[in-house]
Amino acid sequence: MNTSSKRCPVCKRSRSEEFTPFCSKRCKDRDLARWFGDGYSVPGDPVNPEEIAHKDWDEA
Repeated sequence: MNTSSKRCPVCKRSRSEEFTPFCSKRCKDRDLARWFGDGYSVPGDPVNPEEIAHKDWDEA
């Protein structure tokens, strides 16, 4: 796969084979931090974590 034609989704520099789809470990870590910090979201109804935990506990 030719990664030079695609860009890093964080900084838009050329991708690196080692860190695809990112250009570096720094951009890879920045992207992960965005997920952890609620910088990204998946569309859907809000969910109460307590309800999920109780449902999983009841099924187990």
